[in-house]
Amino acid sequence: MLLLIDAGNTRIKWATLERDRDIAQWSASGSVPHAGLASLAQQWQPFKVQDILISNVAGERIAAQLTELCAQLQAGSEAVRLQWFQSKAQCAGVHNGYRHPRQLGSDRFASLIGARHQFAQQSLLVVTCGTATTIDALDAAGHFVGGMILPGLATMAASLAVNTAQLPAVSDVQLTQLFADNTHDAIVSGCISAQVGAISRALAQCEGPTVRCILSGGAATFIAPHLPFSCTLLENLVLTGLAVSARAGDA
Repeated sequence: MLLLIDAGNTRIKWATLERDRDIAQWSASGSVPHAGLASLAQQWQPFKVQDILISNVAGERIAAQLTELCAQLQAGSEAVRLQWFQSKAQCAGVHNGYRHPRQLGSDRFASLIGARHQFAQQSLLVVTCGTATTIDALDAAGHFVGGMILPGLATMAASLAVNTAQLPAVSDVQLTQLFADNTHDAIVSGCISAQVGAISRALAQCEGPTVRCILSGGAATFIAPHLPFSCTLLENLVLTGLAVSARAGDA
């Protein structure tokens, strides 16, 4: 059994995959905030894990905690192998166009691999709406053209409350009207409009008339209804990309 782990800036997502199962047909899956990471030991205990593949963008502290948790699984079987997924020049049909390929976040690279697996031979704009919003272009031949990073929807809203004395904190990011008649809704409108504007501008710059826009991440459902074009919502792109690279022996 393969254990896939996506350690993001806010949450740890995971899934298990049997060797004979199709990719993304998880045996089990889950998600915990960083503060709940220790609970994963009990959640993973029932599984006979042989291989572990981790994408980590959450820093060294989380990496150390994950290493310790995985060691507990290894205590029951000498055959368990732990590998850290990293970006490189080429993997599972995706060619990394970054000037320095290793500098591309492992989560972004895995998401591109996962998206191409789902929509092979198509030009894609892969948007992950999390703590940060990342917008990455992939052409039909699998070449990663490049991307952009901006503060995520909740991060934008929170920064206004932190850095502007008279603006309130925003917890509900549902947009009710574009031109708001109160400060809370005005912040929401501004933040969502900024996200929509960045995604729309990126799509307009992509070559070809049939570029598919893919949205993933916790804020995707808040942003998608306001885009002036159709998009595809996909969950767990990073985990899917990890599974694809592992199956290809290319991790």
